[in-house]
Amino acid sequence: MAAGRRIALLIDADNVSYTRIAAILAELSARGTVNIRRAYGDWGSPQLAGWKAQLHEFALRPIQQFSYTTGKNATDIALVIDAMELLYTQKLDGFCIASSDADFTPLVMQLKANGHDVYGFGERKTPSAFVNACTTFLYLETMAEADAAVPAKMTSVSAVPPKPKTVKTAVEPAKPSKPKVLASDTKLVTILRGAVEATQRDDGWATLASAGSAVKRQAPIDPRNYGHKNLPALFDATGLFEIVKGKDDQAYIADKRNKTRKSVPDQP
Repeated sequence: MAAGRRIALLIDADNVSYTRIAAILAELSARGTVNIRRAYGDWGSPQLAGWKAQLHEFALRPIQQFSYTTGKNATDIALVIDAMELLYTQKLDGFCIASSDADFTPLVMQLKANGHDVYGFGERKTPSAFVNACTTFLYLETMAEADAAVPAKMTSVSAVPPKPKTVKTAVEPAKPSKPKVLASDTKLVTILRGAVEATQRDDGWATLASAGSAVKRQAPIDPRNYGHKNLPALFDATGLFEIVKGKDDQAYIADKRNKTRKSVPDQP
């Protein structure tokens, strides 16, 4: 199903490092085919010099936007105009906005209002308004940089000399947050508990699958931003929920605060 989905990737090159593009495309490949790939910026600027090789390597179309005044609003506006044009002229299933700029929040909300998924990528400094507006949002710091820094090419091993220093500068994935830290994240806990409460049955238990789906409908939470590979691992890491495996081989979850829950979930 994902293979048939068409996605437009729009990159704010002023706000995203060129070393992240391979990782972004790899992530999007699980969600569909990135048919449209555009990167916006003033390509005469020295700050974007590192991007030029990536444009050819990953078939990115550079969109030139001169800085008419100080600041980066010109690039932002150009990206927004293109996004709206694509919305009404192309049959797309989703958009990806790669930026750490909250100015794109209204755009994301409009795209979602028109029935499109919006996948966001940005640094941890990204304002929460933009993060929360997206269908899913992944912090770039959690994505391994090694592969992105040196894109794979169809050349022999001998043609690419080893570069130990590149490996040293690779950014490690986020370390798993400790239970006490996760439990003190009021927003996260509210969302997780709300998902369990909304999907629990009369016995006080919910299937882990249904609770996970409820989380995704509420907010763009990506477990990897907390150092965990999936939602079940994130639920478990908080220490606030009881997770058991039923006789039907299905996983069930309950809020430990719920004292009225049955000791074991009812089996269908």
